[in-house]
Amino acid sequence: MRTFAVGDIQGCHDSLRCLLDSVAFDASLDRLWVVGDLVNRGPQSLATLRYLKDLGGQCKIVLGNHDLHLLAIGSGAQRLRKSDTLADVLEAPDCGALLAWLRGQPLMYRDPQLGFTMVHAGIPPCWTLERALQLAAEVEQSLQGEDAQAFFAHMYGAGPRQWNDDLTGYKRLRCIVNYLTRMRFCTAGGKLDLKDKGSTVSKRSGYLPWFQHKKRRTRHEKIIFGHWAALQGKAAPANVYALDTGCAWGGRLTLLQLDNEKLFSCDCSLI
Repeated sequence: MRTFAVGDIQGCHDSLRCLLDSVAFDASLDRLWVVGDLVNRGPQSLATLRYLKDLGGQCKIVLGNHDLHLLAIGSGAQRLRKSDTLADVLEAPDCGALLAWLRGQPLMYRDPQLGFTMVHAGIPPCWTLERALQLAAEVEQSLQGEDAQAFFAHMYGAGPRQWNDDLTGYKRLRCIVNYLTRMRFCTAGGKLDLKDKGSTVSKRSGYLPWFQHKKRRTRHEKIIFGHWAALQGKAAPANVYALDTGCAWGGRLTLLQLDNEKLFSCDCSLI
């Protein structure tokens, strides 16, 4: 059995199937990890969700910011934006079942045997892996509970910009969501800059990509992430794996085979 991790699909179903075919992916034997942002921007969000849901236990998913946005729309807490390509999902007869399945997915996934952790955007330098998993579970409880609509109504916003253990309520949950699904640049103490979406050089003093802080508390962990297409799959140190290579923008969809750390890609412009 092989395990593969794929970068941000964002509704590019044909590219996903082309990439999986290129490695002879066998859904009865192999496993697929999906680093979040399954939907939106690309043209086939509905087909993507149906395919991944049908993989059942062979597929491990973490939620990205676009997935949370879809769930917020589905709950009635948010409206479609002009740039969204989610109408096919929302109008589908199986929309309710798909959103219920998506709402049950975690924000982080850890496999101790393989030694890999997957998260959509990253883990702030101030958190250990264990603390990040605990805090992700707090959000998951709200996502899957009776107060989900209220959570989605309070989910949007850039603040608080920095974690504090004394944070409570929706401010606490929003800060966790922003770290795990939206973060790119931050300070060593975890203060966020959510506006800068460039490559690895920040415009602000003291801000670095979250994975470049030398005293980051997860620096000895193997972490798979997406979200940051401008990196084009290039991140350092070597135990951090950036898999978002801009599929929805005409770039590539990238696959990492976990047992040998070999990379595969599909040129989405040719699909």
